[in-house]
Amino acid sequence: MSAKLLDVILAGRTEYRAALEWQRSLAHDRIAGRLPHDVLLLLEHDPVVTLGRTTRGEHLVHSEGIDVVEVERGGDVTFHGPGQLVGYPILDLNGFRPDLHWYLRTLEQALIDALGALAIPAERNPGLTGVWTQGRKIASIGIHVKQWVTWHGFALNVTTDLASFDRIVPCGIPGVVMTSVAREREGAGAPDAALWEETVRAVLGGFESAFGVTARLSEPAMRAS
Repeated sequence: MSAKLLDVILAGRTEYRAALEWQRSLAHDRIAGRLPHDVLLLLEHDPVVTLGRTTRGEHLVHSEGIDVVEVERGGDVTFHGPGQLVGYPILDLNGFRPDLHWYLRTLEQALIDALGALAIPAERNPGLTGVWTQGRKIASIGIHVKQWVTWHGFALNVTTDLASFDRIVPCGIPGVVMTSVAREREGAGAPDAALWEETVRAVLGGFESAFGVTARLSEPAMRAS
């Protein structure tokens, strides 16, 4: 049996609220059967702080000069900004396994596999969602699911300005140390653009291995205006 197709849209820099409406629209189309295949949006955002359903007020340390958006995903507060690869998988879990625990662990595994391809040893942190390397957090995950169709997703720090996380208590974890692909690969010498492209390829490979799909690049149809 051939692997399921995953349509991948490389959307570039996209304003957060527009991306939010875009993924909601795609998810609703997937639920209604108007979207024939699962989709993975890969993009980056201008600086924004998002508040998940379990955010506590004290975890937003200071919000001056940055957009703050409350969203329906699970999890606590997080930061998105330039140099961070954000992925929004629109997946119908009925075609995989309708199990949130399985989905979260498989999403982590896709990123662990991707980081392994980048020569960065990555792992889970028991009891917490996301991906770590040597005790530092490199990727955050927060999802929403309706009728077993997913949206929201992950944020992998590639060349992110890590000082931006000083605005928040990342994911509500006191004392967490954030890191990035660039920080972990210091001395590798790859320019930012080359490192970004290498990371995108690694993430697609991670999705293919973890979810058993075939990634296919698609045009950014149905993009939110």
